[in-house]
Amino acid sequence: MSALLATLRQIFHRPWLLATLAALISACVLLLASVGVNLQQIRESERAVMNARGERFLERLEQVFGQLREGVDKLKAQPLRKCDAAMIAALQQVGLSYRFIYEAAYVDGTVTCSNRGGQRSPEPLRPPDIHGPSYSYWLNTTTEPNENLAALMLGSGRFLVSTSRGHLTDAVDLPRGGSLLVVLDRGARAIPVLGPAQPWPPGDGWASTSSELLVELVDRLIYRMPTKSPDYQLVLIVPRSDMPLKMNGMLWVLFPGSLLVATCIGWLVLQLIQQRRSMSSELQGALRRGELQVLYQPIFELISRRCVGAEALVRWRRPDGTLTSPDLFIPMAENTGQICEITDFVLQRVLEQLGQLLRANRSLYISVNLAACDVMEPRIGPIAARLLALHHVAASQIAFEVTERGLVDVVVARENLQALRAVGHQVLIDDFGTGYCSLAYLQTLPVDCLKIDKAFIDALGHDAASSGVAPHIIRMAHALQLRVIAEGVEFEDQAELLNSEGVIYGQGWLFAHPLNAAHFVELITRDRRPAGRRLDDEPA
Repeated sequence: MSALLATLRQIFHRPWLLATLAALISACVLLLASVGVNLQQIRESERAVMNARGERFLERLEQVFGQLREGVDKLKAQPLRKCDAAMIAALQQVGLSYRFIYEAAYVDGTVTCSNRGGQRSPEPLRPPDIHGPSYSYWLNTTTEPNENLAALMLGSGRFLVSTSRGHLTDAVDLPRGGSLLVVLDRGARAIPVLGPAQPWPPGDGWASTSSELLVELVDRLIYRMPTKSPDYQLVLIVPRSDMPLKMNGMLWVLFPGSLLVATCIGWLVLQLIQQRRSMSSELQGALRRGELQVLYQPIFELISRRCVGAEALVRWRRPDGTLTSPDLFIPMAENTGQICEITDFVLQRVLEQLGQLLRANRSLYISVNLAACDVMEPRIGPIAARLLALHHVAASQIAFEVTERGLVDVVVARENLQALRAVGHQVLIDDFGTGYCSLAYLQTLPVDCLKIDKAFIDALGHDAASSGVAPHIIRMAHALQLRVIAEGVEFEDQAELLNSEGVIYGQGWLFAHPLNAAHFVELITRDRRPAGRRLDDEPA
């Protein structure tokens, strides 16, 4: 009996062996069960995929049509009715404000002015395809394979706005052979907007009065997309041969599919066994045991070399003394939701360690990085307010850094960031230039400062293709009346070049390595730079 227990104990201490056994057993069961899978289940899978795709396309297309309508309404609401500089400026503003508006124009008889300047006149050459009480629509205004030509145009009064074929392609990623059509005249005719032309009516299985959203033909699937407008209906047509699961050879798909599922089951078993040893569990334990520490990357004024603040950085030192790279545990914490707890820890530790220093130096500030979950929810404001009141530190001395990639929903982010600024916090955009924050969005965000990513600083004077990015960002920031902080400054010539471009602040190893709290306090109180030591590995 004891020998059996010893053998079982040995097996349970071999996660890979258990995972392999689970995968083999699952594979046998799934291969036997796959015999009972029939053709109707395949059809249901096709229907589910097509329904999901149609709903997603409808949402994006309604966004395109909605922006076109909003653009026209905005132009009609302003009092200008003459092709002059003010009108062109208004047209350009609409073009910048809406992602899907490629061209905005004002047409007065033979006089046309557009935000595209001297390019082709946007005036349509034929009557509108849809003439509604408020708007007129021109569909498929060009068949040329040029993504910079208008493909969908909307007009009201003397104003016209259009979206390009490239914008539509970005909004609707059609599968190969698929077509997007706009159906008019109660289903009597259809105009292709994207993809190849399709015969209309599409087949014997089509009934224009049917309430079914998905119609299945022998070789095609047709999805009706009901819109908010009674003037038109959107239809998506996809060849069946392009669906993820093909009708022919389905049994050949079941065999590798069963093996894949069995492999996934084995992997899940392995993950369950190793859960206590996983990085996520270790990180949770590290938070409880106090293994995380906060270091401070000083921020200096380039001319005077005076330290004006610091960026709080979190580091994970394991009990054996090794450091785990933030590039490993921060993305994992973002995926598991632990990043919010880390943000709270950093904010609390900053005020515990530097509260007295901040109270004594009211112009000094510390910036704390926020993840997407912190920006998308109004949770960090009350937490910061409680801690600031506890430590008697002004809100202006705690800044928050957000990355462009963290601005998942710009509207929600704008509201939450504005709430932070309203109580006195500064808001900084970190690693600017590496994400997808457009100038139009940046103009509307409550931001005080841009931090230029180290990659662009490294390229100064070296990489001809990228060396002009940093000066461009600097000029754009100055135009928006934003401060600029250069990250990753390592050489004196970089600091001099940045200073000549009008950058006032910088951080990097040229000035100081990341410091623990004691060394940062020493730096501030003695008003001098550290003597070139690397202090980021020293204990707090």
